[in-house]
Amino acid sequence: MLKMSASRFIKCVCVGDGAVGKTCMLICYTSNKFPTDYIPTVFDNFSANVAVDGSIVNLGLWDTAGQEDYSRLRPLSYRGADIFVLAFSLISRASYENVLKKWMPELRRFAPDVPVVLVGTKLDLRDEKVFLSDHMGSNATTYTEGEELRRQIGAAAYIECSSKTQQNVKAVFDTAIKVVLQPQRRKEAADMTMKKRKSYGCSFVDIVCGANRNKKPRVYTCTIILQSISVYKRRR
Repeated sequence: MLKMSASRFIKCVCVGDGAVGKTCMLICYTSNKFPTDYIPTVFDNFSANVAVDGSIVNLGLWDTAGQEDYSRLRPLSYRGADIFVLAFSLISRASYENVLKKWMPELRRFAPDVPVVLVGTKLDLRDEKVFLSDHMGSNATTYTEGEELRRQIGAAAYIECSSKTQQNVKAVFDTAIKVVLQPQRRKEAADMTMKKRKSYGCSFVDIVCGANRNKKPRVYTCTIILQSISVYKRRR
């Protein structure tokens, strides 16, 4: 993580069913290692400077408990959120279905304008036939199904990751940062375009010349571009 000054603060809140791997994903991202011992129910809030595409931001990570016991306290974490990372387990059909049935209604109720990045966790187990056979009811979700869910909920992106192998974990949070920064960059580009238009306006002026009434007036069109004037003579 960087020690340079950040251009802005981004609050990223992770939500999803219990036991889908939210906390493992956060620990893996912040420590670059998979937790093998005690895994807390909720990850301590974390903040650090992160560089993405040439921009340095102060990324604040907030974990939440997915259990129903925390349904009243959990929305308190949503205040001031810039982005949600909504996680489900690729080997839990129930967590996949709850994205649409439980989590999106909750997020849209308490934070209707905050964008969402959809994340499928435990990618390393999706193709583990031994694991799936030993865990009855573990119905793996395909990438196509994840993309379809992303379209249904209007998420900004869909990423599959594995905390155990660290595959795509960094990509999850890099994507979340980019989603937040994109509207800001579009606004900055639009503001710059408007400034250029005001400074280097383009206009067309017709000047009618003809002091002698016996002669047909001549019209000159002056084109003013980039604060320089060129005169083109044409006759009507």
